[in-house]
Amino acid sequence: MLFAIPLALIAIILLSWCIDFINGFHDTANAVATVISTGVLSARNAILMAGILNFTGALVGTQVATTIAKGIAESQFVVPAVIIAALMAAITWDLLTWYFGIPSSTSHTLIGGLTGAVFAHAGIQALHTTKLKEIAAFIVISPLLGFLMASILIILILWIVRRMHIVKVNKAFRKLQLLSAAAMAFTHGQNDAQKAMGVICLGLITFGKLVAHGSNVQVPLWVKIGSAIMMGCGTASGGMRIIRTLGHRIAKLKPIHGFAAETSAAIVLFTTAHLGIPVSTTHAISGSIMGVGASMNASAVRWGLAGNIMVAWLLTIPVSACLAAGFYHLILPFF
Repeated sequence: MLFAIPLALIAIILLSWCIDFINGFHDTANAVATVISTGVLSARNAILMAGILNFTGALVGTQVATTIAKGIAESQFVVPAVIIAALMAAITWDLLTWYFGIPSSTSHTLIGGLTGAVFAHAGIQALHTTKLKEIAAFIVISPLLGFLMASILIILILWIVRRMHIVKVNKAFRKLQLLSAAAMAFTHGQNDAQKAMGVICLGLITFGKLVAHGSNVQVPLWVKIGSAIMMGCGTASGGMRIIRTLGHRIAKLKPIHGFAAETSAAIVLFTTAHLGIPVSTTHAISGSIMGVGASMNASAVRWGLAGNIMVAWLLTIPVSACLAAGFYHLILPFF
């Protein structure tokens, strides 16, 4: 049975699961950086919790996977060389940013890779530019929403607990932060594992192994489980470089601040996942941490580092697109 599957499709599936694994350890920080930095959980226990909840979240919902599979470009132009080039570009950018400890977006590097490879193959007319504009807009909107929501939430919480003793507040929010970190881990799995599912579905559609009904794509169970396992394993392997950046270097947080940041980011991600918009969990949590930090004191945020992170966000899609276009021309003779 295995030999009946085209080698190119096997390569697409394996590379998609590879990006899922990398996404797991690259973006572990999204779920656990604040809970580690506030001392609520040890790094080992936080990463283990995130791995389990990433796996669980990956099995819930398929709206984002549908957007990746059908929303970026016309299906007839998404040939095997395009998909493989996009995945190679995403893996390259993810590993590069992980090495330097930059919390970039796996979601956007995949989208940029697909955009660049499709453009190299068939030109701009093959792309769904309206959807791409919506995704590009959320590069700004999702961290801004996280920033604003976290700023408002932390002010509201501080007003509610203003008459409570600091020891009692810390004790309460150490427990509450476990819930917010769990919600963040779950939404990370729900959002990010679906990107790999969408790419695999693209490959299955290309090879006639899956039929899309209009704009709807029925993600096979084995694709969900495989993506969930790889995401969970990647998360469980850690990613301390980016955990240090998000948890310690942007702003110093206490449990009450970590709870506000994680809760705000989780709300943004739950909403966008339901709408099928592939936003970045990295953007949402980074914006939320900055919002909480700024609400304490503007000088509490290391704006120079924040600026460098934002530059990486803006570069992710165009750099990934260029990488994918280069990979496409490199591998085209083999297809």
